[in-house]
Amino acid sequence: MEAYQKSLETIFAEIGSSKEGLDIRTVVTRQAEYGFNELETKERDSVLKLFVETFKDAMVMVLLAVAAIQMVMGHAAESLIIFAVLMINAIVSVIQTRKAEGSLDALKSLSAPMAKVRRAGARLTIPARELVVGDIVSLDAGDYVPADGRLVEAGSLKVDEGMLTGESLPADKEVKDINGAVPIGDRFNMVYSGTLTVYGRGEFVVTGIANDTEIGKVANLLENALSKQTPLQKNLEHFSKKLGAGILVLSGFIFGIQFIRMMGEGTTDMGTGMLSAFMFAVAVAVAAIPEALQSIVTIVLSIGTKKMAKQNAIIRKLPAVETLGSTSIIATDKTGTLTQNKMTIVDHYLANGQSGTFNDQPRTWSFDEQRLMQIAVLANDASINTGGQELGDPTEVAMVAFSNKINQPFGELRAAYPREAELPFDSERKLMSTVHTIDGERLLLTKGGPDVVFGRSTKILIDGKVLPLTKELLGKIKEQNEHFSDRALRVLAFAYRPMERNEALDFNVEHDLILVGLMAMIDPPREAVYAAVEDAKKAGIKTVMITGDHKTTARAIARDIGIADAEDLALTGQELDNLSDRELDGILERVSVYARVSPENKIRIVRAWQKKGHVTAMTGDGVNDAPALKQADIGIAMGSGTDVAKEAAAMVLTDDNFVSIISAVGVGRNVYDNIKKAIAYLFSGNLGAIIAIIAALLMDWVNPFTALQLLFINLVNDSIPAIALGMEKGEPDVMTRKPRNPNEGIFSGDTLVSVIYRGVLIGAAVILSQYIGRGFSDEMSVAMAFSTLIIARTLQTFPARSNSQTAIGAGLFANKYVLYAVVFCSTLYAVTLLPAVRGIFSIPADFGLVQFGMAAGLALAAVALMEATKLIINRVRN
Repeated sequence: MEAYQKSLETIFAEIGSSKEGLDIRTVVTRQAEYGFNELETKERDSVLKLFVETFKDAMVMVLLAVAAIQMVMGHAAESLIIFAVLMINAIVSVIQTRKAEGSLDALKSLSAPMAKVRRAGARLTIPARELVVGDIVSLDAGDYVPADGRLVEAGSLKVDEGMLTGESLPADKEVKDINGAVPIGDRFNMVYSGTLTVYGRGEFVVTGIANDTEIGKVANLLENALSKQTPLQKNLEHFSKKLGAGILVLSGFIFGIQFIRMMGEGTTDMGTGMLSAFMFAVAVAVAAIPEALQSIVTIVLSIGTKKMAKQNAIIRKLPAVETLGSTSIIATDKTGTLTQNKMTIVDHYLANGQSGTFNDQPRTWSFDEQRLMQIAVLANDASINTGGQELGDPTEVAMVAFSNKINQPFGELRAAYPREAELPFDSERKLMSTVHTIDGERLLLTKGGPDVVFGRSTKILIDGKVLPLTKELLGKIKEQNEHFSDRALRVLAFAYRPMERNEALDFNVEHDLILVGLMAMIDPPREAVYAAVEDAKKAGIKTVMITGDHKTTARAIARDIGIADAEDLALTGQELDNLSDRELDGILERVSVYARVSPENKIRIVRAWQKKGHVTAMTGDGVNDAPALKQADIGIAMGSGTDVAKEAAAMVLTDDNFVSIISAVGVGRNVYDNIKKAIAYLFSGNLGAIIAIIAALLMDWVNPFTALQLLFINLVNDSIPAIALGMEKGEPDVMTRKPRNPNEGIFSGDTLVSVIYRGVLIGAAVILSQYIGRGFSDEMSVAMAFSTLIIARTLQTFPARSNSQTAIGAGLFANKYVLYAVVFCSTLYAVTLLPAVRGIFSIPADFGLVQFGMAAGLALAAVALMEATKLIINRVRN
């Protein structure tokens, strides 16, 4: 059994303590044996280890080998360029990894710095890290709870446990035994480390410190939660392994062909022949690997983050932008995300049968209505200042705000009927009473839990008359209370009684009350959530509510906004604990609501969906949400949430609004589309270069490109158009498609066909250009091949915008950045033709307008054929 299920006598006996606290010798012994009250975490990987691990990628290894060969052969410039690119990528990767480790640091910062303890009967204030099990700790309003413990005393004690339970209202605490297992939110006899005392006072015996606390369990879950790779990261990693292996095989094949050819021809200068063979192999490796790919993907993702920021979604981890596009499950919190996080009066009931909401139109108020509002505003400690800031308990704030809304300003009521005395609310009575003189009559005004007020009432107010409270009348009002409860509304009852002028105010006066009526309130859904949930359904995304609130309330809200259908299931955390993994797997897709859940429950739900192959997004704002936020494919924290949740999440919603998630999904889908376009653009050009190199080898021509030419195209020229493609607007159907399969390859669908076709056309144009150039000289053939390749790859930006639409059909000026990129790259190529630069790019002095015209014409012909093919295919399909 846990501490909350045991009696205080049993706890004191088991931990060897008493209400007088521990003696110093026992404290020192326990500190030596169990350590201090501070969270312990695993040792992190060193920066050096993280740096080295970035070089394990297959493509990176091939590039390292190429750079080493280039250095040995004396091509220092090419080698240094490759090394510089790899270093920059490695540094960026290490920085991102370190940023992702901040959630545990934020969790540690929640520890209370000091604690008020009783040791050997004396009261002391000590650093909270020195607490041990058995210490007696005092709490006052405003204190953070420094450890987990069982309450010994509680005077109107309220504790904000939202960080652990997700509930917006403070929890009332009592010194009573609890029978059976209950979730944290219902453990009224316990307090937990990191939570905040907001009202009253209390004293507790420490039952758990450091990692044995509930917050310590969260820390352990955080450390064990798996940081998921995004679908794009998985695909790129898988592809890079295949590409790296393919490049090595192809390079070896080319070297083998050259070696066999030299042996067959009986070449006497084997050194020169081997060098030539090496250069062909190196050229293939440089041509095949898109050196700027990682940087381009990062830039395109960054562009997506700016778009999402406009949708109130701040991206903390770049890959999350793309992950959103493949999300198929959104597990969302209720309070503040789906709802307004603001209790609101939505109904009332008077004994004469009047119900519904008051309107704000000027009118004459009945006596019963006036008395109901007087009690609601006067027996109330909340207020709203002139700046609109709401102060006090959310339930009481709701009544004050409602009074203002219906043209009954709470300030005027309080000024007219000042408070003369009060009996403050406490969790045992579940009542609050105040004394006021209204219309010359001294009255006790009382509000509280309906059952308590019903039990203390003997009369009832109907149409201004005080009548006996008969069983029939009480039955009707109880029936209405149940009706409100079925709608998941929070209900309070209101009553009063006249007091004698000299009658003393004590707890005995809260009897023989005159029942006036009921008020019902709820944290209502955000207006835009209804449409957003429907949009999610159209996009093939299932929304699941995971909340710390009660099952009835959660299910009612979920059905109202469309998350749950009538046949859908709702489970509490305890009901979930009673299910085996196989049983949960069998009903998982029918469960739309999880209520009163623990951090372990949340992680289990996320993992269950992931096991079924779904990309899962998880929202949350509390410490209890952090492990599940980290485990999810994309964790989404609320801007108003704890730092722990934000550090564990990949995305933060500045407006705490579910609607912003759906908007961000649309941006994420568009970003992935654009990344595919950029990757297809890069590999089409690279394939064209490889085809040209292999053709030259087979026909025993000189290598059509130098390594420096290929690096210039891959790193400089191609980067700008690829980034421009990342600025493409979303397709019209972006939010009506089903989420893509996370296992879908980068070149799935029409993409692979498009890459091969465009690559073959570019390669054919380059081969023909080199053939023409050979008629002048080998040097000219290289210059013409280079010119055709760079022009074709630049102009290929237009057909790369879409696999189905032509550049004109998609709107030639719809993406102005593509036009800018083509102009920029054309200028870059013109720079290579300058007399002072030609030698660097192996362009001979006699390369003139004739040669340029032929090279450019072949490039244009290849691109025109790409666009013409789209027109033909579209006509055939239509």
